[in-house]
Amino acid sequence: MNRVCPGCEAREAFLPAIAFAFQPILDLEAKRIFAFEALVRGAGGEGAGTVLAAVTPESRYSFDQACRTTAIVEAARLGLAETGALLSINFLPNAVYEPRNCLRATLSAAERTRFPLASLMFEVTEGERLDDPAHLRRVVEAYQEMGFTVAIDDFGAGHSGLSLLADFQPDVIKLDMGLVRDIEASRPRRVIVEGMVRICAELGIRLVAEGVETRAEYDALRGCGVSLFQGYLFARPEFRALPVPAYV
Repeated sequence: MNRVCPGCEAREAFLPAIAFAFQPILDLEAKRIFAFEALVRGAGGEGAGTVLAAVTPESRYSFDQACRTTAIVEAARLGLAETGALLSINFLPNAVYEPRNCLRATLSAAERTRFPLASLMFEVTEGERLDDPAHLRRVVEAYQEMGFTVAIDDFGAGHSGLSLLADFQPDVIKLDMGLVRDIEASRPRRVIVEGMVRICAELGIRLVAEGVETRAEYDALRGCGVSLFQGYLFARPEFRALPVPAYV
């Protein structure tokens, strides 16, 4: 049964003031920026934890909507689309009721700022407890039908794991940092990542290694066949700015 969004117009709810920092995801085979992830911050640059702590179940929907529209407005101001990269926006699957209705504010912000819809990527965190996994599948498939890129973040750390890929396939998977950290010294991690590279290649999914901090991690991941990277080794998030990454 489809959920009905209870008033997908703006609702009265307390929301923290938000802004965004941006961090690149690099395609190191093509030597280009694949996407910039929009990372929520307080209006004064406060960390995501501070912002998220102020979000209540009652304000979750309004917060999710505000994050989407604000990220688009800031990305448009920075000329992100002109770089050829995607804008990656995190979203809360439990805050989405009926996917197409809940996109109205997003579509309006894109139209208002002339931000191309084909440049939008939506990331869902696999670590979030899902009230209804079938609902996540409906959301992902609806977004893909509308032409958006869809990514599963923190893959390998959450509640679904590989069984999620048996039910539906996102366009992008971002490996959990627990699989990336010190991978050069861990044969089990390398075996797992090599397996994920093969699975993603078979399913037509792009694989991102996030949280890469050292050259040794990068070299090991490249040896496993990974080509998309995100992490401090390349660029730290910059508040209300698009950082210039280092290509190792």
